[in-house]
Amino acid sequence: MANQEETFDAVIVGAGFAGLYMLHRLRNLGLSAVVFEQGDNVGGTWYWNRYPGARCDAESLAYSFSFSEQLEQDWAWSERYATQPEILAYAEHVADRFDLRRDIRFDCRVESAVFDEVANRWQVSSERGDRISAQFCIMATGCLSVPQRPDIAGLDDFAGDLHQASLWPHEGVDFTNKRVGVIGTGSSAIQAIPVIAEQAGNLTVFQRTPNFSVPAVNGVLDPQWVAQFKANYRAHRANHKQGLGQGFGDLEIEPKEQGPVAMAGAELTDAQLQAVLESYWQTGGARFMGAVGDAIVSEETNRAFADFVHAKIRATVNDPAVAEVLCPQNHPIGSKRICVDSDYYKTYNRANVQLVDVAASPIQKITATGVQVDGDVHELDVLVLATGFDAMTGALLRMDIRGVAGVTLADKWAAGPVSYLGLTVAGFPNLFTITGPGSPSVLSNMLVSIEQHVDWLADCIAHMQSQQLARIEAADTAQSQWVAHVNEIANATLFPKGGSWYLGANVAGKPRVFMPYAGGVGAYREFCDAVAQDDYRGFEFA
Repeated sequence: MANQEETFDAVIVGAGFAGLYMLHRLRNLGLSAVVFEQGDNVGGTWYWNRYPGARCDAESLAYSFSFSEQLEQDWAWSERYATQPEILAYAEHVADRFDLRRDIRFDCRVESAVFDEVANRWQVSSERGDRISAQFCIMATGCLSVPQRPDIAGLDDFAGDLHQASLWPHEGVDFTNKRVGVIGTGSSAIQAIPVIAEQAGNLTVFQRTPNFSVPAVNGVLDPQWVAQFKANYRAHRANHKQGLGQGFGDLEIEPKEQGPVAMAGAELTDAQLQAVLESYWQTGGARFMGAVGDAIVSEETNRAFADFVHAKIRATVNDPAVAEVLCPQNHPIGSKRICVDSDYYKTYNRANVQLVDVAASPIQKITATGVQVDGDVHELDVLVLATGFDAMTGALLRMDIRGVAGVTLADKWAAGPVSYLGLTVAGFPNLFTITGPGSPSVLSNMLVSIEQHVDWLADCIAHMQSQQLARIEAADTAQSQWVAHVNEIANATLFPKGGSWYLGANVAGKPRVFMPYAGGVGAYREFCDAVAQDDYRGFEFA
Protein backbone atom coordinates (compact mmCIF):
# COMPACT_ATOMS: atom_id res chain seq x y z
CA MET A 1 0.00 0.00 0.00
CA ALA A 2 2.34 2.69 -1.30
CA ASN A 3 2.42 6.14 0.36
CA GLN A 4 0.19 5.09 3.27
CA GLU A 5 2.09 4.49 6.49
CA GLU A 6 1.76 0.97 7.84
CA THR A 7 2.57 -0.20 11.34
CA PHE A 8 4.49 -3.36 12.27
CA ASP A 9 6.42 -4.58 15.25
CA ALA A 10 9.51 -5.07 13.10
CA VAL A 11 10.84 -4.34 9.64
CA ILE A 12 13.55 -6.61 8.21
CA VAL A 13 15.77 -5.53 5.33
CA GLY A 14 16.87 -8.43 3.14
CA ALA A 15 15.39 -11.84 2.32
CA GLY A 16 18.54 -13.91 2.37
CA PHE A 17 19.05 -16.60 4.99
CA ALA A 18 19.29 -14.02 7.80
CA GLY A 19 16.07 -12.27 6.84
CA LEU A 20 14.16 -15.52 6.37
CA TYR A 21 15.13 -16.93 9.74
CA MET A 22 14.57 -13.60 11.52
CA LEU A 23 11.04 -13.44 10.10
CA HIS A 24 10.38 -17.01 11.24
CA ARG A 25 11.58 -16.30 14.79
CA LEU A 26 9.61 -13.05 15.11
CA ARG A 27 6.43 -14.77 13.96
CA ASN A 28 6.94 -17.40 16.64
CA LEU A 29 7.07 -14.57 19.18
CA GLY A 30 3.68 -13.40 17.94
CA LEU A 31 5.09 -10.23 16.40
CA SER A 32 4.11 -8.66 13.10
CA ALA A 33 6.96 -8.16 10.64
CA VAL A 34 7.54 -7.22 7.03
CA VAL A 35 10.61 -7.91 4.90
CA PHE A 36 11.91 -5.57 2.18
CA GLU A 37 13.92 -7.32 -0.55
CA GLN A 38 15.42 -5.56 -3.55
CA GLY A 39 15.46 -8.74 -5.68
CA ASP A 40 12.41 -10.55 -7.01
CA ASN A 41 13.06 -13.73 -5.01
CA VAL A 42 14.59 -14.93 -1.76
CA GLY A 43 18.18 -16.10 -1.44
CA GLY A 44 20.31 -13.01 -0.87
CA THR A 45 23.85 -13.55 -2.15
CA TRP A 46 22.76 -16.81 -3.80
CA TYR A 47 20.09 -14.94 -5.75
CA TRP A 48 22.57 -12.45 -7.22
CA ASN A 49 25.76 -14.49 -7.63
CA ARG A 50 25.00 -16.87 -10.50
CA TYR A 51 28.39 -16.78 -12.23
CA PRO A 52 29.73 -20.07 -13.67
CA GLY A 53 31.06 -22.40 -10.99
CA ALA A 54 29.48 -20.52 -8.08
CA ARG A 55 29.26 -22.74 -5.03
CA CYS A 56 29.67 -22.58 -1.26
CA ASP A 57 33.05 -22.94 0.47
CA ALA A 58 31.53 -24.57 3.56
CA GLU A 59 30.41 -28.20 3.69
CA SER A 60 26.80 -28.46 2.47
CA LEU A 61 25.74 -30.36 5.56
CA ALA A 62 27.03 -27.49 7.71
CA TYR A 63 25.88 -24.65 5.43
CA SER A 64 22.23 -25.13 6.30
CA PHE A 65 19.77 -24.29 9.05
CA SER A 66 19.86 -26.24 12.31
CA PHE A 67 16.73 -24.75 13.92
CA SER A 68 14.46 -27.44 12.47
CA GLU A 69 15.50 -31.07 12.87
CA GLN A 70 12.81 -32.10 10.40
CA LEU A 71 14.13 -29.67 7.79
CA GLU A 72 17.71 -30.84 8.11
CA GLN A 73 16.67 -34.49 7.89
CA ASP A 74 14.35 -33.97 4.92
CA TRP A 75 16.59 -31.83 2.72
CA ALA A 76 19.08 -33.82 0.61
CA TRP A 77 22.25 -32.07 -0.55
CA SER A 78 23.71 -33.62 -3.69
CA GLU A 79 27.36 -32.53 -3.41
CA ARG A 80 29.94 -31.94 -0.70
CA TYR A 81 29.97 -28.24 -1.67
CA ALA A 82 26.58 -27.13 -2.92
CA THR A 83 26.26 -25.14 -6.13
CA GLN A 84 24.49 -21.79 -6.35
CA PRO A 85 21.34 -23.26 -7.98
CA GLU A 86 21.03 -25.85 -5.23
CA ILE A 87 21.53 -23.30 -2.42
CA LEU A 88 18.97 -20.98 -4.03
CA ALA A 89 16.54 -23.90 -4.27
CA TYR A 90 17.13 -24.56 -0.57
CA ALA A 91 16.36 -20.92 0.31
CA GLU A 92 13.18 -21.11 -1.76
CA HIS A 93 12.22 -24.36 -0.02
CA VAL A 94 12.70 -22.75 3.41
CA ALA A 95 10.58 -19.75 2.39
CA ASP A 96 7.79 -22.01 1.13
CA ARG A 97 7.99 -24.61 3.89
CA PHE A 98 7.53 -21.97 6.59
CA ASP A 99 5.13 -19.81 4.53
CA LEU A 100 7.41 -16.78 4.67
CA ARG A 101 6.72 -15.17 1.28
CA ARG A 102 3.45 -13.57 2.34
CA ASP A 103 5.39 -11.13 4.54
CA ILE A 104 8.12 -10.34 1.98
CA ARG A 105 7.90 -7.42 -0.45
CA PHE A 106 10.07 -8.09 -3.48
CA ASP A 107 11.58 -5.54 -5.89
CA CYS A 108 11.62 -3.19 -2.93
CA ARG A 109 14.82 -1.32 -2.08
CA VAL A 110 14.98 0.57 1.22
CA GLU A 111 15.76 4.24 0.77
CA SER A 112 15.84 5.50 4.36
CA ALA A 113 15.39 4.48 7.99
CA VAL A 114 14.92 7.30 10.51
CA PHE A 115 14.50 6.85 14.28
CA ASP A 116 11.61 8.70 15.94
CA GLU A 117 12.90 9.49 19.46
CA VAL A 118 9.47 10.39 20.80
CA ALA A 119 7.69 7.24 19.66
CA ASN A 120 10.79 5.00 19.93
CA ARG A 121 10.04 3.68 16.47
CA TRP A 122 11.77 3.49 13.11
CA GLN A 123 10.28 5.16 10.06
CA VAL A 124 11.40 3.10 7.06
CA SER A 125 10.76 4.15 3.45
CA SER A 126 11.34 2.29 0.19
CA GLU A 127 12.19 3.73 -3.22
CA ARG A 128 8.79 2.62 -4.54
CA GLY A 129 6.87 4.49 -1.85
CA ASP A 130 6.34 2.04 1.04
CA ARG A 131 6.28 3.76 4.44
CA ILE A 132 6.61 1.62 7.54
CA SER A 133 6.57 2.46 11.24
CA ALA A 134 8.15 -0.29 13.35
CA GLN A 135 9.57 -0.66 16.85
CA PHE A 136 12.51 -2.69 15.57
CA CYS A 137 14.57 -2.30 12.40
CA ILE A 138 16.66 -5.35 11.60
CA MET A 139 19.32 -5.15 8.90
CA ALA A 140 19.76 -8.55 7.25
CA THR A 141 21.53 -6.99 4.30
CA GLY A 142 24.42 -9.43 4.03
CA CYS A 143 28.18 -8.91 4.22
CA LEU A 144 28.88 -9.33 0.50
CA SER A 145 25.94 -7.71 -1.23
CA VAL A 146 27.25 -4.50 -2.83
CA PRO A 147 29.38 -5.25 -5.92
CA GLN A 148 32.59 -3.28 -6.33
CA ARG A 149 32.89 -1.94 -9.87
CA PRO A 150 36.53 -1.24 -10.75
CA ASP A 151 37.64 2.29 -11.53
CA ILE A 152 39.22 1.60 -14.92
CA ALA A 153 39.29 4.18 -17.68
CA GLY A 154 37.05 3.37 -20.63
CA LEU A 155 35.02 0.64 -18.94
CA ASP A 156 31.81 1.99 -20.44
CA ASP A 157 33.41 2.07 -23.89
CA PHE A 158 33.59 -1.72 -24.23
CA ALA A 159 31.38 -2.75 -27.15
CA GLY A 160 31.25 -6.45 -26.34
CA ASP A 161 29.27 -8.20 -23.60
CA LEU A 162 30.18 -6.88 -20.13
CA HIS A 163 29.16 -8.89 -17.06
CA GLN A 164 29.80 -8.52 -13.33
CA ALA A 165 30.17 -11.79 -11.44
CA SER A 166 27.92 -10.70 -8.59
CA LEU A 167 25.18 -9.37 -10.92
CA TRP A 168 25.11 -12.31 -13.30
CA PRO A 169 22.33 -12.59 -15.90
CA HIS A 170 19.68 -15.05 -14.78
CA GLU A 171 19.56 -16.60 -18.23
CA GLY A 172 23.28 -17.36 -18.11
CA VAL A 173 26.02 -16.52 -20.63
CA ASP A 174 27.17 -18.61 -23.59
CA PHE A 175 30.97 -18.44 -23.98
CA THR A 176 31.20 -20.92 -26.86
CA ASN A 177 34.09 -19.95 -29.18
CA LYS A 178 34.20 -16.48 -27.59
CA ARG A 179 37.29 -14.49 -26.64
CA VAL A 180 36.72 -13.92 -22.92
CA GLY A 181 38.56 -11.72 -20.43
CA VAL A 182 38.28 -11.94 -16.65
CA ILE A 183 39.47 -9.07 -14.45
CA GLY A 184 40.19 -10.25 -10.92
CA THR A 185 41.40 -13.43 -9.24
CA GLY A 186 39.45 -13.46 -5.99
CA SER A 187 37.09 -16.20 -4.87
CA SER A 188 34.45 -15.63 -7.57
CA ALA A 189 37.03 -15.64 -10.36
CA ILE A 190 38.82 -18.70 -8.99
CA GLN A 191 35.52 -20.59 -9.14
CA ALA A 192 34.49 -19.21 -12.53
CA ILE A 193 37.74 -19.38 -14.50
CA PRO A 194 37.97 -23.20 -14.81
CA VAL A 195 34.35 -23.40 -15.97
CA ILE A 196 34.63 -20.55 -18.47
CA ALA A 197 37.89 -22.00 -19.84
CA GLU A 198 36.17 -25.25 -20.76
CA GLN A 199 33.69 -23.40 -22.99
CA ALA A 200 35.49 -20.30 -24.26
CA GLY A 201 37.51 -20.21 -27.44
CA ASN A 202 40.13 -18.19 -25.59
CA LEU A 203 40.34 -16.94 -22.00
CA THR A 204 42.61 -14.14 -20.78
CA VAL A 205 42.87 -13.62 -17.02
CA PHE A 206 44.00 -10.18 -15.83
CA GLN A 207 45.52 -10.66 -12.37
CA ARG A 208 46.67 -7.86 -10.10
CA THR A 209 46.93 -9.79 -6.84
CA PRO A 210 47.24 -13.60 -6.77
CA ASN A 211 45.28 -15.37 -4.05
CA PHE A 212 45.93 -18.56 -2.14
CA SER A 213 43.53 -21.35 -3.03
CA VAL A 214 43.16 -24.89 -1.73
CA PRO A 215 41.44 -27.79 -3.49
CA ALA A 216 37.80 -28.39 -2.68
CA VAL A 217 37.99 -32.12 -3.40
CA ASN A 218 34.33 -31.81 -4.21
CA GLY A 219 32.20 -34.80 -5.08
CA VAL A 220 28.73 -36.31 -5.07
CA LEU A 221 27.54 -37.21 -1.57
CA ASP A 222 26.95 -40.89 -0.89
CA PRO A 223 23.38 -41.25 0.50
CA GLN A 224 24.46 -44.02 2.87
CA TRP A 225 27.27 -41.85 4.28
CA VAL A 226 24.85 -38.91 4.60
CA ALA A 227 22.35 -41.06 6.52
CA GLN A 228 25.07 -42.05 8.99
CA PHE A 229 26.20 -38.42 9.29
CA LYS A 230 22.65 -37.21 9.89
CA ALA A 231 22.16 -39.75 12.66
CA ASN A 232 24.69 -37.62 14.56
CA TYR A 233 23.52 -34.25 13.25
CA ARG A 234 22.89 -32.71 16.67
CA ALA A 235 26.43 -33.43 17.82
CA HIS A 236 27.85 -32.05 14.57
CA ARG A 237 25.80 -28.89 14.98
CA ALA A 238 27.11 -28.47 18.53
CA ASN A 239 30.66 -28.64 17.19
CA HIS A 240 29.88 -26.01 14.56
CA LYS A 241 28.45 -23.68 17.18
CA GLN A 242 31.41 -24.20 19.52
CA GLY A 243 33.69 -23.07 16.75
CA LEU A 244 35.35 -26.27 15.53
CA GLY A 245 36.82 -25.19 12.20
CA GLN A 246 34.90 -21.88 12.48
CA GLY A 247 31.75 -23.91 11.78
CA PHE A 248 32.73 -24.77 8.20
CA GLY A 249 31.86 -28.42 8.76
CA ASP A 250 33.56 -31.78 9.04
CA LEU A 251 33.53 -35.18 7.42
CA GLU A 252 33.46 -37.38 10.51
CA ILE A 253 30.65 -39.89 10.94
CA GLU A 254 31.32 -39.91 14.67
CA PRO A 255 31.65 -36.25 15.69
CA LYS A 256 34.75 -35.39 17.67
CA GLU A 257 34.20 -33.58 20.92
CA GLN A 258 35.47 -30.01 20.97
CA GLY A 259 38.99 -30.41 22.29
CA PRO A 260 41.99 -28.16 22.73
CA VAL A 261 43.23 -26.05 19.86
CA ALA A 262 45.45 -27.98 17.45
CA MET A 263 49.13 -27.92 18.34
CA ALA A 264 51.35 -25.10 17.16
CA GLY A 265 53.61 -25.43 14.15
CA ALA A 266 56.71 -25.04 16.34
CA GLU A 267 55.79 -28.25 18.17
CA LEU A 268 56.18 -30.25 14.95
CA THR A 269 59.24 -31.21 12.99
CA ASP A 270 59.36 -30.03 9.39
CA ALA A 271 58.48 -33.53 8.23
CA GLN A 272 55.54 -33.77 10.63
CA LEU A 273 54.19 -30.37 9.57
CA GLN A 274 54.48 -31.30 5.89
CA ALA A 275 52.59 -34.53 6.58
CA VAL A 276 49.80 -32.66 8.38
CA LEU A 277 49.49 -30.13 5.58
CA GLU A 278 49.46 -32.85 2.93
CA SER A 279 46.68 -34.65 4.79
CA TYR A 280 44.55 -31.49 4.92
CA TRP A 281 45.35 -30.70 1.28
CA GLN A 282 44.19 -34.13 0.17
CA THR A 283 41.04 -33.88 2.30
CA GLY A 284 40.30 -30.48 0.78
CA GLY A 285 38.37 -27.47 1.97
CA ALA A 286 38.77 -24.23 3.86
CA ARG A 287 39.72 -26.02 7.07
CA PHE A 288 43.23 -26.25 5.64
CA MET A 289 44.12 -23.14 7.66
CA GLY A 290 43.18 -25.00 10.84
CA ALA A 291 45.72 -27.78 10.27
CA VAL A 292 47.74 -26.37 13.18
CA GLY A 293 46.69 -23.86 15.78
CA ASP A 294 48.96 -20.92 15.10
CA ALA A 295 48.78 -20.63 11.31
CA ILE A 296 47.30 -17.13 11.39
CA VAL A 297 49.34 -16.01 14.43
CA SER A 298 52.91 -17.21 13.92
CA GLU A 299 54.79 -15.73 10.98
CA GLU A 300 57.06 -18.78 10.90
CA THR A 301 54.18 -21.25 10.75
CA ASN A 302 52.35 -19.09 8.25
CA ARG A 303 55.40 -19.01 6.00
CA ALA A 304 55.55 -22.81 6.12
CA PHE A 305 51.90 -22.94 5.01
CA ALA A 306 52.58 -20.47 2.19
CA ASP A 307 55.68 -22.35 1.05
CA PHE A 308 53.66 -25.57 0.96
CA VAL A 309 51.00 -24.01 -1.29
CA HIS A 310 53.64 -22.36 -3.47
CA ALA A 311 55.19 -25.79 -4.01
CA LYS A 312 51.78 -27.18 -4.98
CA ILE A 313 51.28 -24.37 -7.52
CA ARG A 314 54.72 -24.92 -9.03
CA ALA A 315 54.14 -28.64 -9.26
CA THR A 316 50.76 -28.13 -10.96
CA VAL A 317 51.41 -25.31 -13.45
CA ASN A 318 53.60 -26.40 -16.36
CA ASP A 319 55.02 -22.98 -17.24
CA PRO A 320 57.41 -21.92 -14.42
CA ALA A 321 56.96 -18.23 -15.22
CA VAL A 322 53.16 -18.50 -14.98
CA ALA A 323 53.46 -20.50 -11.76
CA GLU A 324 55.56 -17.74 -10.15
CA VAL A 325 53.00 -15.09 -11.09
CA LEU A 326 50.29 -17.26 -9.47
CA CYS A 327 52.24 -17.59 -6.19
CA PRO A 328 51.06 -14.93 -3.71
CA GLN A 329 54.00 -13.14 -2.10
CA ASN A 330 52.53 -9.94 -0.66
CA HIS A 331 50.28 -11.20 2.12
CA PRO A 332 50.23 -13.97 4.76
CA ILE A 333 48.22 -17.01 3.72
CA GLY A 334 44.76 -16.91 5.31
CA SER A 335 44.91 -13.15 5.96
CA LYS A 336 42.57 -12.91 2.99
CA ARG A 337 39.68 -15.38 2.96
CA ILE A 338 41.20 -18.62 1.69
CA CYS A 339 39.74 -19.65 -1.66
CA VAL A 340 38.47 -23.16 -2.38
CA ASP A 341 38.69 -24.36 -5.97
CA SER A 342 38.21 -27.17 -8.46
CA ASP A 343 41.24 -27.41 -10.80
CA TYR A 344 41.96 -23.68 -10.74
CA TYR A 345 45.74 -23.95 -11.12
CA LYS A 346 45.46 -26.76 -13.68
CA THR A 347 43.42 -24.42 -15.87
CA TYR A 348 46.57 -22.44 -16.68
CA ASN A 349 47.95 -25.50 -18.47
CA ARG A 350 45.25 -25.19 -21.12
CA ALA A 351 46.34 -23.90 -24.52
CA ASN A 352 43.37 -21.50 -24.65
CA VAL A 353 44.16 -19.75 -21.34
CA GLN A 354 46.57 -16.84 -20.84
CA LEU A 355 47.52 -15.03 -17.63
CA VAL A 356 48.34 -11.31 -17.77
CA ASP A 357 50.16 -9.89 -14.75
CA VAL A 358 48.64 -6.43 -14.34
CA ALA A 359 50.60 -5.83 -11.15
CA ALA A 360 53.72 -5.60 -13.30
CA SER A 361 51.96 -3.78 -16.14
CA PRO A 362 48.67 -2.21 -15.01
CA ILE A 363 45.60 -2.04 -17.22
CA GLN A 364 45.82 1.26 -19.08
CA LYS A 365 42.24 1.39 -20.26
CA ILE A 366 39.31 -0.54 -21.65
CA THR A 367 38.70 0.06 -25.33
CA ALA A 368 35.72 -0.77 -27.50
CA THR A 369 37.36 -4.06 -28.46
CA GLY A 370 39.24 -5.17 -25.35
CA VAL A 371 41.70 -4.44 -22.55
CA GLN A 372 44.84 -2.40 -23.18
CA VAL A 373 47.98 -3.38 -21.28
CA ASP A 374 51.47 -2.10 -22.14
CA GLY A 375 50.17 -0.52 -25.32
CA ASP A 376 48.68 -3.77 -26.64
CA VAL A 377 44.94 -4.41 -26.76
CA HIS A 378 43.78 -7.89 -25.81
CA GLU A 379 40.84 -8.32 -28.18
CA LEU A 380 37.72 -9.65 -26.41
CA ASP A 381 34.10 -10.54 -27.14
CA VAL A 382 33.13 -10.85 -23.48
CA LEU A 383 34.56 -9.09 -20.40
CA VAL A 384 33.83 -10.42 -16.91
CA LEU A 385 34.40 -8.25 -13.83
CA ALA A 386 35.20 -10.36 -10.77
CA THR A 387 36.31 -7.45 -8.62
CA GLY A 388 34.66 -8.18 -5.29
CA PHE A 389 32.40 -6.23 -2.95
CA ASP A 390 32.14 -3.20 -0.71
CA ALA A 391 32.05 -5.70 2.14
CA MET A 392 30.22 -5.64 5.47
CA THR A 393 29.30 -1.94 5.52
CA GLY A 394 28.45 -1.26 1.86
CA ALA A 395 24.77 -2.21 1.96
CA LEU A 396 24.14 -0.34 5.22
CA LEU A 397 25.81 2.86 4.07
CA ARG A 398 23.87 2.92 0.80
CA MET A 399 20.75 3.65 2.85
CA ASP A 400 20.06 6.91 4.66
CA ILE A 401 20.03 5.60 8.24
CA ARG A 402 19.52 8.24 10.95
CA GLY A 403 19.53 7.64 14.70
CA VAL A 404 19.31 9.84 17.77
CA ALA A 405 19.49 13.60 17.01
CA GLY A 406 19.42 12.81 13.30
CA VAL A 407 23.01 11.53 13.25
CA THR A 408 23.59 9.42 10.15
CA LEU A 409 25.23 6.02 10.25
CA ALA A 410 27.58 7.27 7.53
CA ASP A 411 28.82 10.01 9.86
CA LYS A 412 29.00 7.64 12.81
CA TRP A 413 31.17 5.30 10.74
CA ALA A 414 33.18 7.97 8.93
CA ALA A 415 36.42 6.71 10.51
CA GLY A 416 35.37 3.07 10.23
CA PRO A 417 32.53 0.96 11.63
CA VAL A 418 31.94 0.86 15.38
CA SER A 419 29.48 -1.54 16.97
CA TYR A 420 28.67 -3.42 20.15
CA LEU A 421 28.97 -7.15 19.45
CA GLY A 422 28.44 -6.50 15.74
CA LEU A 423 24.74 -6.39 16.62
CA THR A 424 23.99 -2.78 17.55
CA VAL A 425 25.39 0.73 17.21
CA ALA A 426 25.31 3.29 20.02
CA GLY A 427 22.99 6.15 19.11
CA PHE A 428 20.78 3.90 16.97
CA PRO A 429 18.22 2.36 19.35
CA ASN A 430 16.24 -0.72 18.30
CA LEU A 431 18.43 -1.10 15.19
CA PHE A 432 20.10 -4.47 14.79
CA THR A 433 22.71 -5.62 12.27
CA ILE A 434 22.85 -9.37 11.64
CA THR A 435 26.49 -10.49 11.17
CA GLY A 436 27.57 -6.86 11.22
CA PRO A 437 31.12 -5.53 11.61
CA GLY A 438 32.52 -6.55 14.97
CA SER A 439 31.16 -10.12 14.76
CA PRO A 440 32.77 -13.29 13.30
CA SER A 441 30.62 -13.08 10.14
CA VAL A 442 32.91 -13.51 7.11
CA LEU A 443 35.55 -15.37 9.13
CA SER A 444 33.05 -18.15 9.74
CA ASN A 445 30.41 -20.34 8.16
CA MET A 446 27.79 -17.63 7.62
CA LEU A 447 24.83 -19.91 8.39
CA VAL A 448 26.26 -20.69 11.84
CA SER A 449 26.79 -16.99 12.56
CA ILE A 450 23.40 -15.99 11.15
CA GLU A 451 21.53 -18.46 13.35
CA GLN A 452 23.45 -17.36 16.43
CA HIS A 453 22.66 -13.69 15.82
CA VAL A 454 19.00 -14.25 15.01
CA ASP A 455 18.50 -16.47 18.07
CA TRP A 456 20.19 -13.89 20.32
CA LEU A 457 18.08 -11.08 18.89
CA ALA A 458 14.85 -13.06 19.19
CA ASP A 459 15.62 -13.83 22.84
CA CYS A 460 16.44 -10.16 23.47
CA ILE A 461 13.20 -8.99 21.88
CA ALA A 462 11.26 -11.60 23.90
CA HIS A 463 12.93 -10.22 27.04
CA MET A 464 11.83 -6.71 26.09
CA GLN A 465 8.29 -7.94 25.52
CA SER A 466 8.13 -9.62 28.92
CA GLN A 467 9.45 -6.49 30.65
CA GLN A 468 7.34 -4.12 28.52
CA LEU A 469 10.45 -2.29 27.32
CA ALA A 470 10.16 -0.01 24.31
CA ARG A 471 13.80 0.72 23.58
CA ILE A 472 17.24 -0.88 23.68
CA GLU A 473 20.49 0.89 22.91
CA ALA A 474 24.17 0.02 23.22
CA ALA A 475 26.04 2.14 25.76
CA ASP A 476 28.94 4.17 24.36
CA THR A 477 31.33 2.71 26.95
CA ALA A 478 30.40 -0.89 26.13
CA GLN A 479 30.74 -0.17 22.42
CA SER A 480 34.17 1.42 22.86
CA GLN A 481 35.35 -1.53 24.93
CA TRP A 482 34.12 -4.02 22.33
CA VAL A 483 35.74 -2.14 19.45
CA ALA A 484 39.00 -2.11 21.41
CA HIS A 485 38.68 -5.84 22.05
CA VAL A 486 38.00 -6.59 18.36
CA ASN A 487 41.09 -4.60 17.40
CA GLU A 488 43.20 -6.22 20.11
CA ILE A 489 42.27 -9.71 18.88
CA ALA A 490 42.89 -8.77 15.24
CA ASN A 491 46.26 -7.19 16.01
CA ALA A 492 47.38 -10.38 17.74
CA THR A 493 47.00 -12.15 14.39
CA LEU A 494 48.35 -11.74 10.86
CA PHE A 495 44.95 -10.66 9.50
CA PRO A 496 45.71 -6.91 9.38
CA LYS A 497 48.71 -7.61 7.14
CA GLY A 498 46.48 -9.00 4.41
CA GLY A 499 45.40 -5.70 2.86
CA SER A 500 42.09 -7.37 2.07
CA TRP A 501 38.43 -6.45 1.93
CA TYR A 502 38.35 -7.45 5.63
CA LEU A 503 39.86 -3.98 6.11
CA GLY A 504 38.04 -2.32 3.23
CA ALA A 505 41.35 -2.13 1.32
CA ASN A 506 39.63 -2.91 -1.99
CA VAL A 507 37.46 0.24 -1.90
CA ALA A 508 39.01 3.62 -2.63
CA GLY A 509 38.55 6.04 0.26
CA LYS A 510 37.16 3.46 2.67
CA PRO A 511 38.70 3.66 6.17
CA ARG A 512 41.22 0.86 6.88
CA VAL A 513 39.65 -0.88 9.88
CA PHE A 514 39.67 -4.64 10.43
CA MET A 515 35.93 -5.34 10.52
CA PRO A 516 35.24 -8.96 11.55
CA TYR A 517 35.85 -10.48 15.01
CA ALA A 518 38.81 -12.86 14.78
CA GLY A 519 38.39 -14.56 18.16
CA GLY A 520 36.30 -17.44 16.81
CA VAL A 521 32.60 -18.28 16.72
CA GLY A 522 32.73 -20.31 19.94
CA ALA A 523 34.34 -17.59 22.06
CA TYR A 524 32.07 -14.98 20.51
CA ARG A 525 28.94 -17.02 21.26
CA GLU A 526 30.03 -17.40 24.88
CA PHE A 527 30.55 -13.65 25.20
CA CYS A 528 27.12 -12.85 23.72
CA ASP A 529 25.43 -15.40 25.99
CA ALA A 530 27.21 -13.97 29.03
CA VAL A 531 26.02 -10.45 28.10
CA ALA A 532 22.40 -11.66 27.96
CA GLN A 533 22.69 -13.62 31.20
CA ASP A 534 24.11 -10.57 32.96
CA ASP A 535 20.90 -8.57 32.35
CA TYR A 536 22.14 -7.53 28.90
CA ARG A 537 25.32 -5.95 30.15
CA GLY A 538 26.35 -2.95 28.08
CA PHE A 539 22.82 -2.14 26.93
CA GLU A 540 20.48 0.57 28.12
CA PHE A 541 16.70 0.02 28.13
CA ALA A 542 13.75 2.39 28.28
